[in-house]
Amino acid sequence: MNLDHFLELPRLSGLSVSPDGDRLVVTVSVLDPKRTGFTSSLWEVPVDPQGPAPRRLTWGGTGESRPVFRPDGSLLFTSARPDPDDDEEERPASLWLMPDRGEARPYATRPGGISSVVVAAEAGTVVLTSPTLPSSTSPGEDERRRKARRELKVSATLHESIPVRWWDEFWGPAADRLFVLDDEGTARDLTGPTGPALRPEPDYAVSPDGSTVICSWTEVRSGGVLRPHLISIDVPTGARRTLLTEDVAEFRSPAFSADGSKVAFVSEAVPSPDTPEHQRLMVLHLTGDRAGQVHEAAPGWDRWPTGTPVWTPDGEALLVTADDQGHAPVFRIDLDRRTVRKLTDRGAFTDLTITRDGSGLYALRSSVDSPPAPVRIDPRTGEVTALRGPAEELPLPGTLTEVTTTAEDGTPLRGWLVLPEQASADRPAPLLLWVHGGPLGSWNGWHWRWNPWLAAAQGYAVLLPDPALSTGYGLDFVRRGWGAWGGAPYTDLMRITDVTVEREDIDAGRTAAMGASYGGYMANWIAGHTDRFRGIVAHASIWDLDTFRGTTDAGFYWRQIMTAQARAEHSPARFAESITTPMLVIHGEKDYRTPISEGLALFARLGELNVGEDGTMPHRLLVFPDENHWVLRPQNLCVWYETVFAFLAQTVQGEPWQTPDLLR
Repeated sequence: MNLDHFLELPRLSGLSVSPDGDRLVVTVSVLDPKRTGFTSSLWEVPVDPQGPAPRRLTWGGTGESRPVFRPDGSLLFTSARPDPDDDEEERPASLWLMPDRGEARPYATRPGGISSVVVAAEAGTVVLTSPTLPSSTSPGEDERRRKARRELKVSATLHESIPVRWWDEFWGPAADRLFVLDDEGTARDLTGPTGPALRPEPDYAVSPDGSTVICSWTEVRSGGVLRPHLISIDVPTGARRTLLTEDVAEFRSPAFSADGSKVAFVSEAVPSPDTPEHQRLMVLHLTGDRAGQVHEAAPGWDRWPTGTPVWTPDGEALLVTADDQGHAPVFRIDLDRRTVRKLTDRGAFTDLTITRDGSGLYALRSSVDSPPAPVRIDPRTGEVTALRGPAEELPLPGTLTEVTTTAEDGTPLRGWLVLPEQASADRPAPLLLWVHGGPLGSWNGWHWRWNPWLAAAQGYAVLLPDPALSTGYGLDFVRRGWGAWGGAPYTDLMRITDVTVEREDIDAGRTAAMGASYGGYMANWIAGHTDRFRGIVAHASIWDLDTFRGTTDAGFYWRQIMTAQARAEHSPARFAESITTPMLVIHGEKDYRTPISEGLALFARLGELNVGEDGTMPHRLLVFPDENHWVLRPQNLCVWYETVFAFLAQTVQGEPWQTPDLLR
């Protein structure tokens, strides 16, 4: 596996099944002809593993995504492809309709584009979101105002509250609104101006009969705190009603039962410096004697549901995914008995979708050693059947194994270890410790950004541990590192590294540590607390916890979870003078979650402490002006890996420094 081969691999996402269960559609992204971006198309996957080969459905040059079936079997999707009857060369994403047989045609447009689409399972009512300027009362007025800003090259935004940005986007002036489509595709405004209500991302569901929208509705509290509560919107009138609102919890991921009588959703407890956040799966009754009542679907279940829950058609159970011991399996929750059963075993499952009769459950399954691919799951037995997807099975340059040990406090620890093909007692491999981000996360699925197999192809072993604060091991495991980022997470990482380097096929004298986001924070923390590694890579890292809370996009969250004392005690900047290991600092200028000021402050401090008499130092800084928290452009990704591998070759392998060609 080399970088060119890696970039050419198809990337699957966004699964949708037809109402009759006969058709399965997935979004496939591939490298564009210029090799400077990715473009997506829709593919039909046979639901029978012995059926015909997958079939490509769309060929638009700008790509297609967000496929969703209507009850009549026709397919809706979004695309920025030009309308054949439109003179505009560039348009935002619009909604297209592809009948069961025939060509796709434009169905609905909005001046600001269409950002999400949901279809009522029985009535076929289409509800969508579209960014709209706050003073616009019609599509014509919205287009006129947008055109004026474009022609006058006005990019300014005026903000009246915090926060003002999210990940890589400054908010405003346009904000998402909810719209409902009539049979001709004309959009009717359901909400009017929403301000921050549908931010950071629209999160809503439509009742099967199309009469009601349940929506996560965000309110901005004092200090810029975002607090999502749950509301209902009457589709015929647009009338809104608050269903659930609390100061101590947030509500998201609503899903209607097949009969429309109940809604499942995720309740997330608001964290504090002493108490970690905790997620629970809840059910709200909308009709009958229990109308308005809420109960927990699985009391005592010590896992956090991910994604949107899926109802079985009979309403007896919920199907959800959750991180669990280095995997992300599917769980079945029996609502009468309030019991949880793990349906699947190995792998990380996403994009759950079920047929109307409940006979077939479909998902994308990945693992650390396999990219996402479509599978069929028996909803009752959990038997998993691989389907013929658009991507071929990928041969890997090594093997995957597991490492286990015990933490200082006796807690079991585990992680994945990727070994290159040639690793043996005679040829021990150098080791890279990779720390995941989050910090509430886990190494349990395929990673397109941090892919250990590219390192294995270079001859490195890669350790992917889940230290304290990782998800999938219970709330107590998170609590071990809560408010003390440099405590148990650090000692856990060192402990599992100690066990790994004792292996005969690992070279204990040639090691490096790497991480991004929280992993970048930990890379900085490691650099100031040990000299055991030959090189350290910190991407999108946090350097000074005190300055970080005032510059990050979600400052309110960090103020909730860390006291001034915790920030002072666990800030890597305090230990700058102890850093002796060469560091590669990487940052994107459009990263608003961990702003580039963190990377610049780190590199400046390294320069103050480590510049030699000739003006050089052992550290390097790699900046991407057009990238955000991640590195998404294909050729920037190549430069990222080439620079990292050049740095590791110098620091870990002792080879002369070789600047990548495109950086010379």
